[in-house]
Amino acid sequence: MEKRDVAIIVSVFVIIAVICSSIALIFWHKNIDNNTDDTEEDVLGAVDPNPSDEEPKEEEPEEEPYTGPKIFTGDSRPIAVMIDNETAVKSHAGLNQAYMLYEFIIEGGESRIMAFFKGTMPEKIGPVRSTRHYFIDYAMEHDAILVHFGWSPKAQSDIKSLSINNINGIYDDFYWREAPKNSYHNAFTSMENILKYANYKKYRTTSDAECIVKYNEKDTDLASGNVATNVKIKYSNLQSTTYEYDEESKTYLRSKRDYEHVDRFTGERFYAKNIIAIYVRDELLNDPEDKGRRELYNIGSGNGYYITNGEYIEIKWTKTTRGSRTVYTDLDGNEIKLNDGITWVQVVPITGSITINSEGV
Repeated sequence: MEKRDVAIIVSVFVIIAVICSSIALIFWHKNIDNNTDDTEEDVLGAVDPNPSDEEPKEEEPEEEPYTGPKIFTGDSRPIAVMIDNETAVKSHAGLNQAYMLYEFIIEGGESRIMAFFKGTMPEKIGPVRSTRHYFIDYAMEHDAILVHFGWSPKAQSDIKSLSINNINGIYDDFYWREAPKNSYHNAFTSMENILKYANYKKYRTTSDAECIVKYNEKDTDLASGNVATNVKIKYSNLQSTTYEYDEESKTYLRSKRDYEHVDRFTGERFYAKNIIAIYVRDELLNDPEDKGRRELYNIGSGNGYYITNGEYIEIKWTKTTRGSRTVYTDLDGNEIKLNDGITWVQVVPITGSITINSEGV
């Protein structure tokens, strides 16, 4: 074999050896890397994306956007119904479908309720009774149609002079009688009947007026430290109203004259989410019929309390004209905001009393 051929063969072997050595070196490094990874995993363990000492965070539910109070919504015009509350009346109908209710003193130390409805359609409301002139002020500030069965002489005069849209049982057959038939505490109506007469009389049945009170965007505690789990309001020796706080529903269950105040037909307990209790001066009116009718001095200002969610704060009320809305503020002059729900306004004569948790306030 010639020297040239031998050189070629040697060169080929050298090239093959170099290639094999390179391949072996690559596998050797790879094996080291793999062994290293296995060792680290054995010693440290696999990486946990959620270490046991850090619990995964729960996603907070998104709050629904505030669209205004559910108790006062839509463009239907408020309807104000005068409700009999004399001592002979043990129960009522439809009051839990009202958005705001007032209780006032009337003659003889009795009281009367004024219930405001908006958009709801209770099948039975009552018993319906007559109106007084100072009730008209609240119908005006709510932009409401006033529904009543009779009137005092001054109320009759004011309804005419102030052009109050009203439906009166003396002239308008919007009611029916419930047992006992020989009583004047038994006139009941429905929202369907009321709206039928409102349309017949060509009254406006829509309204763009805002509610006379402002509402929180979500249920809000007062954080006042003033506990209010029991509230008693005395109008006279004849009439008293009490509220007992129900922590589960965060509402106040209503009683009158020390027995539970319930719906006559459904048995449902009447309740309040908010209670506004204010003192207003009243006195006997110069009544030509000598029936003990009263004057209520609700134009001006005075003191009171706002009660919700088991607490209370002191407030002031102001009303500048008969038709202007009553403004309720805290002691710093800020208008209060209510929680969404039924509001009872207790208009208490200064000769009466407001007691919270057995303490006179």
